[in-house]
Amino acid sequence: MPQARYRQVSLDDTPYYHCISRCVRRAFLCGKDSHTGYDFEHRRQWIVDRIKLVCSVFAIDLCAYAIMNNHYHVVVRINAQETHSWSNHEIAERWLTLFSGPTLVRQYLAGSTISRAELSQVSAWLNTWRKRLCSLSWFMRCINEPIARMANAEDHCSGRFWEGRFSSQALLDERALLACMSYVDLNPIRAGIARTPEKSEYTSIRERIIDKGNTPLLAFSDYYSDGIPHTLKDYLELVDWAGRFVRVNKCGHIPQNKPPILERLGIAPTPLLDYLGKTSKPRFGALGSVSKLRAFAKSVGRKFVKGQPLARRLCPEKT
Repeated sequence: MPQARYRQVSLDDTPYYHCISRCVRRAFLCGKDSHTGYDFEHRRQWIVDRIKLVCSVFAIDLCAYAIMNNHYHVVVRINAQETHSWSNHEIAERWLTLFSGPTLVRQYLAGSTISRAELSQVSAWLNTWRKRLCSLSWFMRCINEPIARMANAEDHCSGRFWEGRFSSQALLDERALLACMSYVDLNPIRAGIARTPEKSEYTSIRERIIDKGNTPLLAFSDYYSDGIPHTLKDYLELVDWAGRFVRVNKCGHIPQNKPPILERLGIAPTPLLDYLGKTSKPRFGALGSVSKLRAFAKSVGRKFVKGQPLARRLCPEKT
């Protein structure tokens, strides 16, 4: 049975989450549909643009993304503390970037005279919006709903476009984060759409390579407070190395020239390639070491979190 969203997110344990949304119709989200012959390739840019717009409004940073034929992936960092530094005017302006909002709030922003009761109502709305602007559920909702409306209009139909819920996975340590980001960035290579990371269109890895510093993606850094732990060079080496050996249902042999980042993180090459070679979406609600999984389960009020055998192989703990 699916878990309630509040039992899948714990910002006390990690700000990093991997989310997946998949469409339900046979017609493709993006790309060319072999059943109908229609080409929906342009929708990929719809999604990239919408993700970046919503990230610019929310207190959520984009770490990685990949737009596939019938689903997309994002890896994000939730920066809930950032919302506390935003003034009421900034909260209102950010929210009204995505929604029309009540007329009363627009009067408040314009400096019009409003009564004490009306000001109290505006304050209540602003408090609600402040919480929503760091909510993973509202973040995904603000991406998916407009895309569904646009696709339905283009398809001349109505009804559900996305699966009922998006999937989310908590990334509990830096090994889990980098492994998951690699998994996302290598999606087109695993699917046979591209042969190299720099040719993988509509992915964050290509954007980091092509656009270099001119990108809204969360930057790499040696310090947690500044960005993604480790350096961009380390990450590119990891993805390039893994991309050479990840094959559908075949992870290949373990090369001798594995990148130093694996040694520093204490990740064994074989389990990492096994994980990156998976063609289905990750089955577990969290990824990290066993001790992190147990602490996360306690935080979200669950007896346990699945995936401990994978955790022991992919994120071994020092003894």
